[in-house]
Amino acid sequence: MVRRLRQSIVILGLVGALSVLRPASYARAGLASATQTGEVTKMTETQILKGAEARIERYRKANAVIRVLDRKGKAVRGARIRVAQSRHAFLFGCNVFPVLGYRDPKMEATYEREFTALFNYATLGFYWGSYEREPGRTRAAHLRKQAEWCRDHGLVTKGHPLVWHEVYPSWGPSDPDETRARLRGRVTEIVSSFAGLVDRWDVVNEATVSAEVDNGVGHWAKRDGAAAMVGEALDWARAAGPQAFLLYNDYKLDADYEQLAADLLKAGRPVDAFGIQSHMHGGEWPITRVWEVCDTYARFGKPLHFTETTVLSGEHGYERPRPWPTTPEGEAGQAEYVEKLYTVLFSHPAVQAVTWWDLMDGSWQGAPAGLVRADLTPKPAYRRLLALIKGKWWTRADLASGADGQASFRGYLGHYRITVTTRAGTRKQEMDLVRGRRNVLTVTTK
Repeated sequence: MVRRLRQSIVILGLVGALSVLRPASYARAGLASATQTGEVTKMTETQILKGAEARIERYRKANAVIRVLDRKGKAVRGARIRVAQSRHAFLFGCNVFPVLGYRDPKMEATYEREFTALFNYATLGFYWGSYEREPGRTRAAHLRKQAEWCRDHGLVTKGHPLVWHEVYPSWGPSDPDETRARLRGRVTEIVSSFAGLVDRWDVVNEATVSAEVDNGVGHWAKRDGAAAMVGEALDWARAAGPQAFLLYNDYKLDADYEQLAADLLKAGRPVDAFGIQSHMHGGEWPITRVWEVCDTYARFGKPLHFTETTVLSGEHGYERPRPWPTTPEGEAGQAEYVEKLYTVLFSHPAVQAVTWWDLMDGSWQGAPAGLVRADLTPKPAYRRLLALIKGKWWTRADLASGADGQASFRGYLGHYRITVTTRAGTRKQEMDLVRGRRNVLTVTTK
């Protein structure tokens, strides 16, 4: 039986979701070797890190050409071209549960500033027990405001989770058929009504252990099996959101998850990516373990999302007086490890997203797990990530067109703003840099 400890989280005066901590299970899942049914690349930490730059160059960048023509279609030589990246294609994220919830306007403004400066991806909380505390009375209006805030700040959004055995409503049914019917309605209504604002979903969470839980979801999983339960929920979500991006998410990185993934694919269920939880309260994963997890789950041919990443900047552990403090030594160690971790994940071709959990200390299980402290001041890890995401892995260039009117560059995948200046004036256009595509932008002068 998986150990389950519930705790109520109240975020800035808002009643949030119940979080569940499984200390022994997380430690086993995080540090034990995955069962391997296929080939996994074996490398030392030194080899993994040494090869990261070459992999990033190969998998996270692409070539582009800017063509400058006059109104008659003739090439313009000597045009000044400014290339400015505005967004990564890779999803660097964090849950955004507290946004629009601070009572202090200065704290709210600080939270929003620190979040948007670093991230392009935000996870919103749709936990059933907190979303619908009474049947039919939901927090949809608040979640919609948060999603609109994300949209207005250029953030890609994801909803988390639609089906989970935890954060189960107190009024929730115990009968599996009634539970299934209610969840079908929940999934259908949420995915369809939030389409356009939230189009990515952790559809089912942690089904590998659902059958051990004494509630409606647990009874459904125990009766029909995890693969059948997850598959049905994915089908509902796909029917409600034909264009939605659907994930299955789990922490139990062992043979059970691998078998579930294989069963979903064999049955043709609409899973677009597999979510990997990486809460490291018990200690940081060895870099070799990180690489092994990536290779193991990449074998299924779907993108990988590291959906919940936690690295502490204080004493390790789970069951401690809460909250427990961050320390200078812990912050230095967190920064060193986070830089390695993100470099490795960014370099692995199967990884598409990394989501930190939570931005600030004290929110997730009271741990010093934030990239910023409880007062929202940035830690060294925040500054390291900012230097990578918006510095080292960010493309800016000043170019000039040649006799053929062209200038080329190689940049990180994502969205770009291109400014072209000639004697005729200045033109501004935008383009996406996509791997495997011929990225050519033609700018016609005035």
